[in-house]
Amino acid sequence: MRKTLLTVDWDYFIPFKKEWFFSYIENERNFLQLWYKRYIMAKLQGEDLEKSVRASSERLEFWKSIKNILPFHKGVKVFVSESHKFAYYLAKNFNCDRVISFDSHSDLGYSGLASLEFEVNCANWLGKLFKDDIIKEAMVVYSPYSLEKPSDFEEFINLYRIDFVFSVDKLPKDSLISVIHIARSGAWTPPWLDKDFVRFVNSLGLLYHEVGISPREWKVSKLSYGDQIFYLNFA
Repeated sequence: MRKTLLTVDWDYFIPFKKEWFFSYIENERNFLQLWYKRYIMAKLQGEDLEKSVRASSERLEFWKSIKNILPFHKGVKVFVSESHKFAYYLAKNFNCDRVISFDSHSDLGYSGLASLEFEVNCANWLGKLFKDDIIKEAMVVYSPYSLEKPSDFEEFINLYRIDFVFSVDKLPKDSLISVIHIARSGAWTPPWLDKDFVRFVNSLGLLYHEVGISPREWKVSKLSYGDQIFYLNFA
């Protein structure tokens, strides 16, 4: 059995809009203020994002499906973090040689192999695991909402053992899940879905450790006119 890190980015379940598809620095501004700007701009165009951007119902049966396919180590460890880059350190510290990642993004690096010369971040952590010879193989299970395609990462595919799939049925049965990681990725997932995120984490039914994750106060109904002007001018 291959010692495996199972990592799930919450954005796997979120229908992210094409116009939002950029690389973002993971900081407080992008975790909350950017979402106010998006919400207000959509409202001006007649769309209520709280109603139109919801988490997929797949989340409700996700853990049941996973447990039916993949065996969990008796002492499996569970970690919940803000940034997905924490997966790098988990794979390294727990000596995992395989990663299974559920995500809307590959996180291999978005400037080709040159991306791996940068420090570990939310956009290159998986590629860095290969470059640093920590893991031998990885499987990226793409979200139905992903705007990426495997052909975007040919440089990596030609060099490393990476599979891209779109169904849990394709997961390798010889994986023994030693560590589970769940990332909120607040720059890509809206704060009005944070309660759903907590329920998703708790539905795993295992004790977990939190790392670098803070509550987000979403009070859009209480924004003043001045607040709205401020957020609309947020860059």
